Amino acid sequence: MARALRTLTRLMGWSSVAIGLYHVLLGNAAIPGAASAGTTVDSWGRFMGASFVGYGLAWLWAAQQRPIPARAVRWLAGVFLLGGIGRLLSLAVHGWPHWFQIVLASIELGLPPILFWLADAEERTQRSEVRTATAAR
Repeated sequence: MARALRTLTRLMGWSSVAIGLYHVLLGNAAIPGAASAGTTVDSWGRFMGASFVGYGLAWLWAAQQRPIPARAVRWLAGVFLLGGIGRLLSLAVHGWPHWFQIVLASIELGLPPILFWLADAEERTQRSEVRTATAAR
């Protein structure tokens, strides 16, 4: 479980950093259908890209900890889930977006429960190891 959690945590970190940098560098061109959206959307998209880089760095920080802090994973996964919920709200208000946004929403809604489960399992393992070590004294 710990290995799967560490792998997914690193994957979340590096992919978020890469996606964020892509948006910072390309602006509107990074968003399907937004190439002609104008300067306000470009500015917002680049800012959000930088924020996503920071989000990815938080995942990478968590991946470097020994053990990985389950609480941090839960918070970061919760933010990711909130992004997916935001996409659902957009779908309800404005209709179906570009197909790639549907793929992203599926990942944002499907991956957090797995991360929550892995974080909980890792936390239970850590507690068990502490109890065993304490009992052995």
